[in-house]
Amino acid sequence: MLPLRIALRYLFAKKSHTAVNVISMISMAGIAVAAMAMVCVLSVFNGFTDLASARLSAIDPDIRISPRQSKVIAAADSIAAALARIEGVGAAAPVLQQKALAIAGDAQLPVTVKGVPGGYPAITSLPSLLIDGVMIDASDTTYAAEGYPGPFALLSIGAAINTGARPSLETPFQLTVPRRTGHINPALPMAAFVTDTLYVSGVYQTNQSEYDEDLVYIPLDVARRLFDYPDEATSIEIAFSAEADPLTTTSEIHKILGNEDFVIADRLMQQEASFRMIQIEKWITFAMLLFVLVMASFNILSTMSMLIIEKEDNMRILAALGATQRMVRRIFLCEGMLIALIGGAIGIVTGIALCLVQQRFGLISLGGDHTHMSVIVYPCRLAVTDLLITCGVVAAIGFISGVVSSRSAAGYEKNKR
Repeated sequence: MLPLRIALRYLFAKKSHTAVNVISMISMAGIAVAAMAMVCVLSVFNGFTDLASARLSAIDPDIRISPRQSKVIAAADSIAAALARIEGVGAAAPVLQQKALAIAGDAQLPVTVKGVPGGYPAITSLPSLLIDGVMIDASDTTYAAEGYPGPFALLSIGAAINTGARPSLETPFQLTVPRRTGHINPALPMAAFVTDTLYVSGVYQTNQSEYDEDLVYIPLDVARRLFDYPDEATSIEIAFSAEADPLTTTSEIHKILGNEDFVIADRLMQQEASFRMIQIEKWITFAMLLFVLVMASFNILSTMSMLIIEKEDNMRILAALGATQRMVRRIFLCEGMLIALIGGAIGIVTGIALCLVQQRFGLISLGGDHTHMSVIVYPCRLAVTDLLITCGVVAAIGFISGVVSSRSAAGYEKNKR
């Protein structure tokens, strides 16, 4: 293709004005840096998404079923038992989650109380997140058999720090809530509240603020007595069995429950807001880098303008040899695209190399005190779709720059005639 060969000659041949060569290299460098930044930033956001997914899997159930309209699910135990018989369901547990006031010594803290039944460790990996003490299963009655003073509570790290509570049989941990039913006697204001006493068995940490701030796990029967819900639950949590097909099992759950009265959410849907925020930040950052790339494309236009002036004599010779305006336009179209594509290719390859090095060696670390951080290096994962998007953007900018330059070249050549 003759226009492409001439464009390559124009690009790499030495010019009479050194500034043209310098500006050409600057144009390529600008496109390369912007493309490299796109690849790296998008890959880092992919890494944070994977990190969030991995952390969520430790505490979120495979499926969470919640009521669509009402506050609680009536006859939750029966529904959970029916769901547990579905092939592919390893465990199904009714859960009651409400707000309460925690009192430990002189400290008070509003907390989120989550009542869970026996066997709940089969739903999530809470025991693996313990940093102090143990998690006593709600079905374990050894505390009563051995003369322990009462049931146990499992505290998040935030609840433990703010109340000063630690695993102990000596310091009680009280939960107080307003009485849900019945009449209130103004003469006895304390009768309007229900209080239960528990003992802290353990403290866990997930390194996720929504789970570490104020969450307290207690036995389901204690929660139902405290909040006055005899057989209701705010949700039913399900874990798949090891051999289950998640899609098939979820489809069976939908068939049994329907979609009118219940919201059936998998892990991603349970944290939809968090993942949506990561994606929004990712594409806003991409838009900012795209703006930088567009600004860098103006260097291409500057380079092409100087090159058109530089090659004025060549265009006259080409015209004398029979070159048409269309051929002249195609030469400078190829020239503009070559600058963008070569710069973009260099940037993308460099970005891929940097991401692979970061994935393998973790050279770039996060700021802050690493002794209090569970992740100390930037997570990174290359995605083919991100690379294709970056290539498409670079190609589009190169094409647009080439079209503008080719029209300028054709107009300049026509005026000179």
